[in-house]
Amino acid sequence: MNVEEIIKTQKRIPLPSRTLIHLMLVNNKVIERITWALKPYGVSLQQFNVLRILRGQGERPANLSTLNERMVSKMSNTTRLVDKLLAKGMVDRSVCETNRRKIEITITEEGLELLKQMDKVMSTTEAELVSGLSESELAQLNELLDKF
Repeated sequence: MNVEEIIKTQKRIPLPSRTLIHLMLVNNKVIERITWALKPYGVSLQQFNVLRILRGQGERPANLSTLNERMVSKMSNTTRLVDKLLAKGMVDRSVCETNRRKIEITITEEGLELLKQMDKVMSTTEAELVSGLSESELAQLNELLDKF
């Protein structure tokens, strides 16, 4: 199905607009599928992203600025995301010993365990989402998207 059929227009859409609409439609599909995959775990896509960032930090704590810089989807409500994860017992928050103005955030064992479970589902979901593309097509698509 082409873009014109999806948005139900008879008019041919100019290529630049068509391309951007297509990217938005694909983005919506990806977010919808990933959100659906994460739903049983009670975690949003943004919360999942925060947990992955914290896991990637290893033993080093992160602060809100670090999380916001590394988020795939940049947002101003990182504090709220961390608060929700804190309430679920997936992260810990503490005041830095050397700089009392700095808040340090780490992932808990519970957060790590849940993230392991989500990793399996995410891997399957990601594979399904790109199943129509070959390895070379995926590489080519990434090269093209890098131009943005």
